[in-house]
This record gives sequence, structure tokens and C-alpha cells, in this order.
Amino acid sequence: MEVVILPGSKQIAALAADAIQVLLQRKPDAVLGLATGSSPLPIYSELALRHERDGLDFSQARAFALDEYVGLPAGHPESYREVITREFTGRVNISPANVHVPDGAAADIPAACQAYEDAIRAAGGVDLQLLGVGTDGHIGFNEPGSSLVSRTRIKTLIEQTRRDNARFFDSLAEVPHHVLTQGLGTILDARHVILVATGAQKAQTVRDLVEGPVAAICAASVLQLHPHATIMVDEAAASSLRLADYYRHSYDNKPPWQGL
Repeated sequence: MEVVILPGSKQIAALAADAIQVLLQRKPDAVLGLATGSSPLPIYSELALRHERDGLDFSQARAFALDEYVGLPAGHPESYREVITREFTGRVNISPANVHVPDGAAADIPAACQAYEDAIRAAGGVDLQLLGVGTDGHIGFNEPGSSLVSRTRIKTLIEQTRRDNARFFDSLAEVPHHVLTQGLGTILDARHVILVATGAQKAQTVRDLVEGPVAAICAASVLQLHPHATIMVDEAAASSLRLADYYRHSYDNKPPWQGL
């Protein structure tokens, strides 16, 4: 696990976009894992800018979203299919047919989850997975207590997550209780994972996931087991890390050939 501490979200977005740009230049048909929530939005804006300004090409890329609400009607503005389109894929030249989102309206939920796992596998697996992290340590919608080897499945949201997401809806009552989410085992299969966290409200969560024990109570701590996980945080989110100075020293002195 590499921890990269940067001044703010602008610098984080630029560095994450650099990694995606290098990947696409090396492998134009790369498979990207897309997160929703507020953390990845600056990254998506930076990628859209590079597409418009520099011609960064997504025409052969494939993408898989992490999760989707269960029960929202098709076209609901807060469904993650709509959010991903609005915030990212609709702003670049990726084919809509190559953007996959779990089917939260499926009549047979277990079959839809297995189909999603099969589609990721058929695409060759995710090359680079973007992640945010909740204040309770969830990644995707793998809430505290999730199995560390879980696959795509239905999950019940805890009330804190529903309250955190209520800002996107007209009221808390409109936030669904259930979601489909890639599991922690599914996320661990990605070849490179980039997790982004900003703000003082994430400081304890960042410490738990980076320096705490690997435990289901903080689902994101499973990334300690990943062979290529990059944790990008701003100074506020890094404020509780005991080894912050070491992380800064390591990043500042890494050999140029090592990359991200």
C-alpha cells in the first residue's frame, strides 16, 4: 500500500488522472472501475478536460460501476447509472455500450449479481479501480461487517450511509435501503486500486484503513492485502496518520521509474 499525501483535491485529481492517462496510452481498451459519491468527481472533471483539451481517448475503454441503488426507477437522476453518465462517461468518448452498471431493477437479483461478476471476468478484469471511502470505512457499499472475500451482491445500507447520501435526494425517506455492490473480493481482483479521501471528517477512517487492523468493521482496511493499492489523501484527511512523515518521505524520494 502506498500512501500519497497531497495539498488538496486538485492535486489528487491531477495525479489520479495521470495514472489513468498512462494506462490508456499503454492499453487503449483498458477496463476502468468507476466509483460514485463526491470523492472521484474532481478526477472525472480532470479526465473530461484532458479529453476535450488534449484528445485523451476513451473510445476503446470499458468501464464497470461499483454499485447501484435497488428500486429506483429507470432514469432517476440519483441512480448511479445516471450519475456516472452525467459526471463522467457522457463527457468523454467512451461508448455507452461499454459502460456497465449493476442492474438494481432486476427481477432476479442473485442472477443479476452473478451476471455482473461474469461480465467483469469476460472483460479481462478491472485494470484500475477508483474508490472513495465512507466515514464508516465502507468502499463500494460494503458496509461494516461485510465479508472480506465477498462478491457482487445485495446489501442493506446502515442509517449513517443513508443520512450521508440524503443530500443527493429531496429527503432521507427517498434514499433506498438496499443496493447492489461489488464485493470486497471483487474489488481486490482489480490490478490497481486508487482510493481517494479528503477532509478532516475522513481522518480517523484513513488511519483505520491504512494503519489499523484488517477487519470487517472497517471494510476499506482489506486494501492492506492488495498488491497495488494507492491511497491519495489531502493534508486534512492525513492528519491522524502516525506515519505521515514516512509516507511523505517515501513518495518524495521514490525512483522516477517506479511510477504510481
